Amino acid sequence: MNTLGIIPARYASTRFPGKPLADIAGKSMIQRVYEQAKKCVHLSEVIVATDDERIFDHVIEFGGIAEMTSPNHQSGTDRCAEVMLNHAEYDVIINIQGDEPYIDPEQISKLTYCLNDPGTQIATLIKKVKTEQELCNTNTPKVIINKFSEAIYFSRSPLPHIRGQEPQNWLQHFTFYKHIGIYGYRAAILQQITKLPVSPLEKAESLEQLRWIENGYKIKAAETELETYAIDTPEDLANLKM
Repeated sequence: MNTLGIIPARYASTRFPGKPLADIAGKSMIQRVYEQAKKCVHLSEVIVATDDERIFDHVIEFGGIAEMTSPNHQSGTDRCAEVMLNHAEYDVIINIQGDEPYIDPEQISKLTYCLNDPGTQIATLIKKVKTEQELCNTNTPKVIINKFSEAIYFSRSPLPHIRGQEPQNWLQHFTFYKHIGIYGYRAAILQQITKLPVSPLEKAESLEQLRWIENGYKIKAAETELETYAIDTPEDLANLKM
């Protein structure tokens, strides 16, 4: 299986403009993500996909590989699909979040293991929710899985609802999972899902993966015990440095 890792990176983030170039202990965020991804032995190559020349030039400067993409993409998935068109030799694409500077290469490997099964269309990671704060945080999507470890719904709300119990006690009565936002796609499936129109559930929750489920695609969910730390705001970066 020939696997390509793609790191979508855009400059114009609403909450943190220029985020990929933010300094973390002497290296940019995008360089740290790139270097972590390169440690994964299951990736044949790693490419940064960006619409900004500053990011492109910076990646080339530190010795990485980058490709320019359209500025009109609405998601990292769309950006990955454009890069993939130039690399038909790859069977599987791993979409690696560009704002997780200390992503563990083992998390990337878990997705490649899922896609060793030819029946897997899309794969992602989940982790058990440990605290009520996580459970109720609308910035932390939750995921419900079936007995085949396939995601059947994602929500910003805590789901399922535990009838007859106060929310502060829910974790004692059910195993909740949160979504870790890294994806693996079979190459042909990636091209298909990016052509789908925005779906009602996706629009309601602002979660693109609901579009795929609404259209009948299956998402394999692999559980990880490893934590990730995404940087969405300058405050997140300040907390990381503390």
